[in-house]
Amino acid sequence: MISLAYDKHGCYSHDMSDSLALLIGDTSRLLRRKFDSRARRLGVSRAQWQVLFALSRSEGTNQAGLAEALDVETITVGRMVDRLEDAELVERRADPADRRAWRLYLTPRAHPLLEELREIAAVLMAEALVDLDDAEQAQLAELLGRLRARVQRRDEVPPTAAAGAR
Repeated sequence: MISLAYDKHGCYSHDMSDSLALLIGDTSRLLRRKFDSRARRLGVSRAQWQVLFALSRSEGTNQAGLAEALDVETITVGRMVDRLEDAELVERRADPADRRAWRLYLTPRAHPLLEELREIAAVLMAEALVDLDDAEQAQLAELLGRLRARVQRRDEVPPTAAAGAR
């Protein structure tokens, strides 16, 4: 018999994997929601700040690469980039290797906005982590980094699954 109950984090679950998955997802959603609220004060929507942050990490990417990074369709990215280009925050430049393609770059006007968004993120994370000491914050970052690396390795069978298959 499976027993369902609330755990100490308020997650309704029957086992640790469900509880942990919900906790990670809920925390991410709540942080995004708070960030969205604060970013809107600067006149920036979620879609816009996500594109700006993604481009700040990989300027010169094309729309297909940006769509993959954001986990959306290329046509959706095209519309987002159109609006950011109209706001003079992003520019398209011809790809020297492919006349049909465009490379995406932040404009000088985007950089001060990104700095304001980064400051919002820093304050939000400081607020969220206030109850964790430096060692706990480092441990949390290390564990989440390992979890993300494992999840990103899509085709690899986890060691426990491989052992159970024998």
